[in-house]
Amino acid sequence: MQPSTADVSASPCPAFGAEALAALEAQVARELAMIEAGQREWVPERRDAAGEVMADVVIVGAGLSGLSVAFGLKRQGVQRVVLIDAAPEGREGPWVTTARMRTLRSPKTLTGPDLGIPSLTYRAWHEASFGRENWDALDKIDRVDWMAYLGWFRSVLGLKVRNDTKLIRIEPGEGYLRLQVEEHGMAKEIAGRKVVIATGLEGAGRLNVPGVIRENLARDHWTHSGEEIDAGFLAGKRIGVLGAAASSFDWAVTALEAGAESVTVLARSSVMPRTELLDWSNFPGFLNHFADLDDRSRYRFTRRMFAFKTPPTNEMFNRAMAFDACRLVTGADLRSVAMDGDDILIGTSAGDFRFDHLLLGTGYRVDLACRPELSNLIGSVATWADRFVPNEGEDDSDLLAYPYLGPAFEFQEKAPGALPMLADIHVFNNAAVPSLGPVCNGITGLKSGVPKLVSGICRGLFQADAEHFYRSLDGYDKIHFQPEYCCDGAA
Repeated sequence: MQPSTADVSASPCPAFGAEALAALEAQVARELAMIEAGQREWVPERRDAAGEVMADVVIVGAGLSGLSVAFGLKRQGVQRVVLIDAAPEGREGPWVTTARMRTLRSPKTLTGPDLGIPSLTYRAWHEASFGRENWDALDKIDRVDWMAYLGWFRSVLGLKVRNDTKLIRIEPGEGYLRLQVEEHGMAKEIAGRKVVIATGLEGAGRLNVPGVIRENLARDHWTHSGEEIDAGFLAGKRIGVLGAAASSFDWAVTALEAGAESVTVLARSSVMPRTELLDWSNFPGFLNHFADLDDRSRYRFTRRMFAFKTPPTNEMFNRAMAFDACRLVTGADLRSVAMDGDDILIGTSAGDFRFDHLLLGTGYRVDLACRPELSNLIGSVATWADRFVPNEGEDDSDLLAYPYLGPAFEFQEKAPGALPMLADIHVFNNAAVPSLGPVCNGITGLKSGVPKLVSGICRGLFQADAEHFYRSLDGYDKIHFQPEYCCDGAA
């Protein structure tokens, strides 16, 4: 077995490969047993209207976040968890689909889905797969290896996923939620007490495509970084890349290596972003306690966080700029878009440009109103605009449109009592950032976000069945004291 990273070669060490992975998996089982992970199942069984046992929690999305949440619930003894994902097995999340960088941007030492279990870390898997010397030589984690690790993580923990299953709608049942899904092309229903929306960047809204692009170009003239594409299509073409953040240079390298005639990266700003916000935010005080701040402080922090732009990695920037056919134009604010014959004519503050195809590195727009699976609910959901009035001069309509979530990432009602089921829908994607902080939108915050979410879900499940647990306590008569001799010493 060899790592995917081309510039890191595995040393001929016998202590890695299939035998080492088997030993690691045995270690995982031992460590989980030692900390009582997967405790006894305690949530009382409930049945839906058809008499079928329902899920305690349905997690929509089986990528990095969804798997982490499922593991967190399993550690707390919540066993009836259903994971669904619209993608086929092995293609969940962006890692082998729309991600185009060679490696993850995070330091290789970051932990997340392991939730503090050393044998479940990426490092443990990598060393078992490729050897410790290879780990020591590694700079950053190859994205294909990361996907392989997530597949192993899912397998070793026994997390079962219903792939090719897309959420269509969530409806209220009698004391539970009814999820209308399309599974392998067929309409089905899943009943659950709680739902976690862990659907990543696009699941919080939609692809961000400038209006001037949508209005003036046919759909086949542009491709967003959040879409899959056959890169061979770009060969021989004059390519324009809009944006200068990380995904834009991933695009540039993809096009250049596919044989594009030229690639021009158009950056609106006159200077390139240089600062990676997640590096600053990765400390317990901020990640664990952002949600404890008052509304004004959370709003202020979020506005400042959103002002940061994600820089490209040094590797991808240097790789792109090493091509003679690559050009970076800064200060190129987009002013006009039009077709001139077969050419795409782009007018900017830095001049006019002609292209055959546009690649957009313009990110994502967070707006749950764009999500069709939530369209029947979103009008009843409280937003920040419903709960908070900014200081004069600090209005931010985009930020104020975010949902105003409760402490367990749960929706809150715009009008109390209008739709109580909202409290059982937990949003674990970028839409949660103003309310809970950056703890659900990447590896960095998972170690803070997952325990907070899991604790909130367990609290809700316990409180909803408090009477059941009281009756259980009241009738508890298991014998623990049964000595060989009577209490007075007689046989």
